[in-house]
Amino acid sequence: MKLSLCLITASTAAAFSGNMMSMSAQQPAAFTRKDFLKSSSAIMTGAAIATTLPNVANAEVEVPPQVTEYTFPEDWGLSFKYEEDAAKVRNHMIIATGLGKGADKMESFGKNMKKEMVDFVSYYRRFPKVAGKPSFSTLYTSINVLAGHYTSYGFKYPLPEKRRKRLYQEYAEIDKSLKRGR
Repeated sequence: MKLSLCLITASTAAAFSGNMMSMSAQQPAAFTRKDFLKSSSAIMTGAAIATTLPNVANAEVEVPPQVTEYTFPEDWGLSFKYEEDAAKVRNHMIIATGLGKGADKMESFGKNMKKEMVDFVSYYRRFPKVAGKPSFSTLYTSINVLAGHYTSYGFKYPLPEKRRKRLYQEYAEIDKSLKRGR
């Protein structure tokens, strides 16, 4: 969408730049209008193609059904190595997002998860090299969503479907960024 707006703006700016401003009596107005229509139609075609291509951020992610039985993790806490910690927090968040109502140890899991998320953010946001990474900013966003849910609804209530879908999309994006070392 942003690309389309930039392209439209560029075509309009190009059409009204130098050529139209320096029109003289010898140059008919239809000539510049024709140029404008040619350039804007080419740019609009490019914009239409760009918006129809699949976008990574908007790609559909399959949302798994909620579960009540799972393996409770024993590896809570940070190792103070960003890639390992980011992957661990992401994996724990995937489990938390998939928990359904009545899941075993759901409240205990939620409390451990919230502590791990707070520890992760409070430690890694201090380092500019880490805080500038796309994986960190997307993970930070996901942490805010999950922590906000825990704050508003407590640890016993599962996430609504719309929020789960958004989180799973962000988890996929985080995974891609981590694999690229970003």
